Amino acid sequence: MKPKLMAPLAAVLLLATASHGAEQSYPSRPIRVIIPTAPGGGSDAMMRVMGQKWTEAWGQQVVVDHRVGAGQTIGISLTAQAAPDGYTMALVNPSHAINATLMPNLPYDPLRDLAAITVTSTQPYAVTVTNSLPVRTVQDFIALAKSKPREINMASSGPGSASHLAGEMFMSMAGVQLTHVPYKGTGGAMPDLISGRAHFYVNPMLAMITQIQAGRIRLLAVTSPRRVTAMPDVPTVAESGVPGYEATSWYMLLVPSRTPASLIAKIHGEAVKALQSKEVTELLARGASEPVANTPREATEFLKVEIARWGKVIKQAKVTVQ
Repeated sequence: MKPKLMAPLAAVLLLATASHGAEQSYPSRPIRVIIPTAPGGGSDAMMRVMGQKWTEAWGQQVVVDHRVGAGQTIGISLTAQAAPDGYTMALVNPSHAINATLMPNLPYDPLRDLAAITVTSTQPYAVTVTNSLPVRTVQDFIALAKSKPREINMASSGPGSASHLAGEMFMSMAGVQLTHVPYKGTGGAMPDLISGRAHFYVNPMLAMITQIQAGRIRLLAVTSPRRVTAMPDVPTVAESGVPGYEATSWYMLLVPSRTPASLIAKIHGEAVKALQSKEVTELLARGASEPVANTPREATEFLKVEIARWGKVIKQAKVTVQ
């Protein structure tokens, strides 16, 4: 070998050795999980329980970092731009797929710049109303809404959010006109729903179940295609007068796209263990949710399908954000 080639080759070997060593010792410092929504939602509840399981397994603290704004793109951008070393990841919801169509000038590519670890869980949305509204069923609500067009306020977790689009789809398929009132996440909307300033809210069950069980808001239906096992007496929207209505929420773990495959496999393995733990399965069951824990490849294909599905809803409802 020629002497002038020795230095570059040595540098490459040194870099590879250092990289391998870093992966072998991972994690050696705290891990940051960015949640691009406000505190108090379902992703917050899930990640804190999962994070505790990771801390027990790895001996490193898992820091939940809420980075809210710009339709969740601020937090996801930070993840896409982070070092691909496994110490920064994000837990996202359907808004990540929605933004691919809703925001054509995203500062990142949802598929190219981020790598999926797994879909942690799926869950129905809860169709809820404030207790002061004189309705007990979806049919009651539709009748009231038709008698008072645009007088009923529909809360959402933000313009273009999954809860917004689920509500828009409900309005379109039920033939009602509601007034959309966007909030900054579940934590912003819930006080107004409880007080009666907001009247109607379609949001992931995991984020709503505590207030439903406490009797502070009223659950009318679930958005899944079938009734959920944990709530057999709660009807679906489809069987309550809006045939064909279906919407499913989910959470997905992402890391920067250049993260080494060995690190992705290690994070995936611990994510699966956490999702199979008693603490997480009980949390999910309380929110009528189901663990998924699929492979990175399966999660990526799932995301592609979701981008196409929500893109169709956006175009049909003609939803835009300023």
